Amino acid sequence: MSDAVMSDQSAPSRQPYGRAYEQMLEKVRYDGAYPDRERAEEAVRLVLGGLGRQLTGDERVELAARLPFEAACILTAQIPDPRPLGGWAFVKELAARTGASLATTRWDTGSVFSAVAAYAGPDLLTRILQQLPTGYALLFGRAELAPAA
Repeated sequence: MSDAVMSDQSAPSRQPYGRAYEQMLEKVRYDGAYPDRERAEEAVRLVLGGLGRQLTGDERVELAARLPFEAACILTAQIPDPRPLGGWAFVKELAARTGASLATTRWDTGSVFSAVAAYAGPDLLTRILQQLPTGYALLFGRAELAPAA
């Protein structure tokens, strides 16, 4: 084993995670083409924290119940904002928090939301999108549909 691998495994900041969360991180790492799990985890923490500030009610509770425990903790640790942001404002707010470019933050958001959508399932995701302001459907990889007149 190389020293880099040994030091990575013994790093004090690395916590043992449940298998479901490890699988979620691996999905985000693969979908986002991130170089390592740590970069994928940064994206998950950023985006799920942001979503936790936007999502309320039964949809928040149900999503948390479907996510791996560690991801649910990130989501629910946030206090929902009384004035939810639209999809593009959401991306801009996350970019401002990290100093990353809008393009990078949009990529992170799509990569994480892809995994979230898989855990949520189509019915819950539809209810989440109905609750959130416009602009989130595209972030979740869905077409943005105008409400019926």
